[in-house]
Amino acid sequence: MKIGFIGLGNVGGKLAGSLLRNGMDLAVHDLNPALVAGFAERGARTADSAAQMMQDNDVVITCLPSPAACAAVMEEMLPHIGPGKIWLEMSTTDAGEVTRLGKRVIETGGAAVDCPVSGGCHRAATGNISIFAGCDRATFETVLPILTILGRRVLHTGELGSASTLKVMTNYLATANLLTLCEALVTMKAAGLDMATTYEAIKISSGTSFVHETESQLILSGSRCVDFTMDLVLKDIGLFQKIAEDNGVPLEISPQIIDIMRDGQARYGERAQSDRIIERLEEATGLKVLADGFPSELVDDEPEERGREVAPPSVHSLS
Repeated sequence: MKIGFIGLGNVGGKLAGSLLRNGMDLAVHDLNPALVAGFAERGARTADSAAQMMQDNDVVITCLPSPAACAAVMEEMLPHIGPGKIWLEMSTTDAGEVTRLGKRVIETGGAAVDCPVSGGCHRAATGNISIFAGCDRATFETVLPILTILGRRVLHTGELGSASTLKVMTNYLATANLLTLCEALVTMKAAGLDMATTYEAIKISSGTSFVHETESQLILSGSRCVDFTMDLVLKDIGLFQKIAEDNGVPLEISPQIIDIMRDGQARYGERAQSDRIIERLEEATGLKVLADGFPSELVDDEPEERGREVAPPSVHSLS
């Protein structure tokens, strides 16, 4: 099976690298020629356009920064989609938009899957990230061998668009957790607690989380570079807020989170790293939340292994 990958940014480049590392017949395309050249040097095929990517490959994966970017790429590819062609959308995007485009793909006789990832760039690099997949079951089983190379845990979420809906929900939760951790760390610093001890106390307690065990380390080391920028955070939590509004849910915390992240952008720049948001509280208190012994970048130290499908408890109980 020939696979094309469009979008070699922070996440996409790592996902495409997993395919290449595992011997897949891979072609790549990106607006940055240096990124394409790096893959070509490692044996990947290349294409001059999105249209050529769809012409030359059985499956084309997109991993792009915005719904608008994805729509533009799809307009190029749609005339070349037909029976036997599959589009995998791995961006974090609007469920309505991915459904609209996916239906156009299906109308040609092709197949479409929205399959965003979750778990951090460091796990995307090792194939240990988690993947949600929204599509019909037959299409899911067709693409599952590819998804189990890209990720360790793969969840079939239901119909097209369901994966993107769940993904923005998880990013909302991660952002809320980041902001509460910032408040906790600065408050403990103000109270005179040792920051390394505070980190460990959270880690071994009911207050721990994936966000704490990853991003808190980057905050404390001072690097504050999680490879996820404030503009992307605002895109994702804005999509979550829209889902709530469309379904009549009067959220209270979500609007405050959006306001805080917008203020962070105004202070530090539109594409500032998201974990710099702690600096708002550092500036307000005159404190610096740092500790020795923490890494400046995240590295996935779990061994790479072939992924597998996971299922909700109700599905397991029926098998």
